Amino acid sequence: MSTVHPITVSDTPFVPVKDLIAALEGGKLDTTLDALGGAGGASAQRARALELVHNFAAAYGEDREVVLLTVAGRSELSGNHTDHNHGCVIAASISLDMLCVASRREDSIIRLASNGFDEEVVDISAYTEPDSAKFGTSNALIAGMCRGLADAGYAVGGFDACVTSDVLRGSGLSSSAAFEDMVGTILSHLYNNGRVDNVTIAKLAQYAENQFFGKPCGLMDQVACAVGGIVAIDFADPASPVITPLPFDMTAAGYHLCIVNTGGNHADLTADYAAVPAEMKAVAAAFGKAVLRDVPESDVLGAIPTLRERVGDRAVLRALHFYAENRRVADQKAAITAAMEATDTAARDAALDIFFEGVLASGRSSFCYLQNVYTTANVSEQGLSLALCLCERVLGGKRAAWRVHGGGFAGTVQAFVPTELVGEFTTVMDAAFGRGATSDLRIRTVGAARIF
Repeated sequence: MSTVHPITVSDTPFVPVKDLIAALEGGKLDTTLDALGGAGGASAQRARALELVHNFAAAYGEDREVVLLTVAGRSELSGNHTDHNHGCVIAASISLDMLCVASRREDSIIRLASNGFDEEVVDISAYTEPDSAKFGTSNALIAGMCRGLADAGYAVGGFDACVTSDVLRGSGLSSSAAFEDMVGTILSHLYNNGRVDNVTIAKLAQYAENQFFGKPCGLMDQVACAVGGIVAIDFADPASPVITPLPFDMTAAGYHLCIVNTGGNHADLTADYAAVPAEMKAVAAAFGKAVLRDVPESDVLGAIPTLRERVGDRAVLRALHFYAENRRVADQKAAITAAMEATDTAARDAALDIFFEGVLASGRSSFCYLQNVYTTANVSEQGLSLALCLCERVLGGKRAAWRVHGGGFAGTVQAFVPTELVGEFTTVMDAAFGRGATSDLRIRTVGAARIF
């Protein structure tokens, strides 16, 4: 049985900037930083954290008392576009993360500086309602998180923060969900003694994205970034999703989770994303229900002629993808559990074969029926299609798997690559999509946390 070794997090009061710098320079956080799994190990992550703290001191003052926080990126392992219709998913937090240093202010102003971007400034006493003119902005996510926390009975207030992130924007690794979760994590630790649990933060992040940001997303991204490790999530009741940890160590089993960034960006694809849940819900509405989870698959199959006329063929295909994907999640959840419980390599590999078959089937269904591998608004750009083709050429016939990653239409593909093939896989993918396109990741056990 594979094991995962969790890191410990600090529950001490805020610390002066100079003390955090001293702890980092003295290597006192190396074990924790290494356990988070970032590129380059403890030394590289120590340098990254030190640069962040020095940036905070230069921007907001050396005399401040601060917290150091992390939020993971996420990878969806199964259940492509099912959460928004109350379906099931398997997801994992990954070793790409968002790191933040934050300190309280005495007013209602939030100032957040993120590497490579202009400082965000929000007065949360003035920005308390959704504003369509600010849809799609980071300010909207900040304001939405504050409103959500306040409405849920938590304390909110101003803060200064510096953020650095290696969660690629527009890559399907959920940079927006990580950002939302980070704002919630900041407010939890600065104003609520860390008492806002990560599932609550995730739910409020979805609220912020839906209501203030103007994107009708599901809840999977936010939960996976916040909770940590491999998790199976059943959204039958979105207010109380059932989250099942699956602490299987894929790297120890001999497989790397590789994400290939094809260079496409999600920025102009909101309409494509919105159409997926909307069309699934249109099928549900034909039966007087709000979501597909409440409609038996047999009812949809029996009404296909009527549905074709009422909602169109693509909506029907997307609905059938939903039902098949939910079954796959159940099979893959059982397979990971069997791999965890296996007492010998043969039994573990047999279980992984079932899991990988589900990954491949999910990818085929996403391409053929969900139809989220490229946008019909620009059919000449099909980076994901090309990447999937190349995955098959390198990994076909091996104990391996690949699929579209995340929301799709652009961005990244995901592959489970045997250790001995990672070099060849990276060479082929980077030759097609540019040096550094391939990220060799770890699944980490910690989602959103205070680390000092």
